Amino acid sequence: MVVRMRQNRSQTAMRRSHHALAAKRAAVCECGALRAPHRACAHCGKYNGNVIVDVVARTKREQRRTKRKETELRQSGQLTESKEKEEKKA
Repeated sequence: MVVRMRQNRSQTAMRRSHHALAAKRAAVCECGALRAPHRACAHCGKYNGNVIVDVVARTKREQRRTKRKETELRQSGQLTESKEKEEKKA
């Protein structure tokens, strides 16, 4: 059977003309890195000239977490020396 009130191609295309994806916009931070607008910079932690995120403390915290996870995996026997070497290479 044929649909009685079938839309033609041009009407379908006109309806879908607003479905296109827009590119993400980027702003330039004071440090020169690209960042999302209205967000703090991931590299320096500044927003609108003020330091909002302490980047050094964040990296130290992440290093502590990864070290703690590795020691827990070693103690449980899930992480062996051969696996550690493969992870460091990757």
